[in-house]
Amino acid sequence: MNKQTAVNSILTDETMRETAHHGSTDYPFCYYYENVWDFDFHCIDWHWHPEVEFVYVSTGRITCLIGSQRYILSAGQGIFINTQVIHRFEAEDEAIIPNIVFSPRLLASPDSRIYQKYLKPILDSSVACVIFSAETKQGILAILLEIFALQEAEECSEIATVQLLLKLWQQMYDCNDFSERRNSPSAHKQAQLQMMMQFIHKNYSQQITLADIAKSVSVSKSSTLTLFKEYLHTTPVNYLIDYRLKQAANLLITTDNHVGTIAQDTGFETTAYFCRQFKKLFQLTPGKYRQAGRKRTEPTHYPAESS
Repeated sequence: MNKQTAVNSILTDETMRETAHHGSTDYPFCYYYENVWDFDFHCIDWHWHPEVEFVYVSTGRITCLIGSQRYILSAGQGIFINTQVIHRFEAEDEAIIPNIVFSPRLLASPDSRIYQKYLKPILDSSVACVIFSAETKQGILAILLEIFALQEAEECSEIATVQLLLKLWQQMYDCNDFSERRNSPSAHKQAQLQMMMQFIHKNYSQQITLADIAKSVSVSKSSTLTLFKEYLHTTPVNYLIDYRLKQAANLLITTDNHVGTIAQDTGFETTAYFCRQFKKLFQLTPGKYRQAGRKRTEPTHYPAESS
């Protein structure tokens, strides 16, 4: 069996690249069986990776945010996500999504004819994702489910997995148009966005403004607003507040610092405003969140701190 059960959060670096290793150097492939509802905030948050990804919705429904696009996938549908494409999954209820993440070099060496003729055109194309439905992509989904079943077997064969992956890739290549090359201005915009997010992550405890965020990559405030809205479906200020709140939530669980101290350390000017925003996001006061979080992670009882 070659199944990985996911944890309830996703770890990224400052550029939003996922830090987890998918498989190993000699076999860069991993199969995951995940429930989006089990992740923090019921979402697999923004991230990207150099590997490609195939996702199938087994039960429930998910919202896929792929770059600047939003897709709703129901049970029986799937999606291919291209390399280096920033994405996020959300769920409003239980949503089981078995998926595979693998490096294209598993299928062929980058200097081989197979890679140059069949893999590179897809990897370098402007296609960020491909949606598979039971009606239009039955063959691809059938192969994908066969790959999942193989990973669930007691003894999983690597060569059988690669054979199926090659078959899956050929179906992709034959059934879709990948002739348009990836647009460099789009890649540049995504790089600018990632740099601004990195600036927020490094300076969230300070009093930073929209102008400061825009200045970090030498663009206008209006361009900054457009980039965040287009790719992350939020504003720079709301992203900053959410990031501060998530850092504060971690401090509530991992330290004994007073709520007012945590509010100040994460960039909030007043404790009252921090508490209002925290309850709005987490549906709990900071004190109740600390109490509930510590009950989940430690056997001993901690009294709730007043918020």
